Amino acid sequence: MTNRDSTANMPQHVADIAASGYAIWANEAVDPKLQARFDAKRIPVAGIRNVRIWGLQVDDERELPGHERVAIPDDETWEINLEASDGSHFEFNSIMLRAAPG
Repeated sequence: MTNRDSTANMPQHVADIAASGYAIWANEAVDPKLQARFDAKRIPVAGIRNVRIWGLQVDDERELPGHERVAIPDDETWEINLEASDGSHFEFNSIMLRAAPG
């Protein structure tokens, strides 16, 4: 389900999801129509991956007028691949989920 090299720096809430093998929604912010596609109590986890979003540095004033140098830092997220009730898979940012109770 996960790459052993990437589990070393996995945040605790993601490690809990990986250990459980099931997730639930962290809050009610997810669209109810989307939630209805998944089991209400335990959503099977099909995979977990670490995603690095590369930042941006612009040194050309023509790109962003008034700024000689603009830097957007790199970002790192964890994606959880969930299996819906019909067998289809969807990826979600890990902050939207928590480990399902055993």
